[in-house]
Amino acid sequence: MADNKTQRKLTAILSADVKGYSKLMGDDDESTVTTITAYRKIISDLVDKHQGRVVDTPGDNILAEFNSVLNAVNSAVEIQHMRGRIYRNNKPPERIAWAVLIERICLHQRLHGPMNLKRATVL
Repeated sequence: MADNKTQRKLTAILSADVKGYSKLMGDDDESTVTTITAYRKIISDLVDKHQGRVVDTPGDNILAEFNSVLNAVNSAVEIQHMRGRIYRNNKPPERIAWAVLIERICLHQRLHGPMNLKRATVL
């Protein structure tokens, strides 16, 4: 009989990207990149605060993982509050609207088989 050892990892993934990124880049790419870089630092600090880890920052996106869905949701809520304050107090491009999506992803990988992803939107 084959050895069916299975590795499982339950994690919460936070993905945040910029709403209207292409238009912002078309209007003023230099200011947009400067603003996104500053916001990434703020968001990274909030992810760290909630025991998360920024995994990647491709393009206008931030991808973070958490061992707890609750920590991911708390981080997302704080990011949304920060976003609201920035939006009210600034004009474009500083007013970049971050759309935050939290997904709980269960990774199940077999020793000799494909990885299966199961997603459920939390927020």
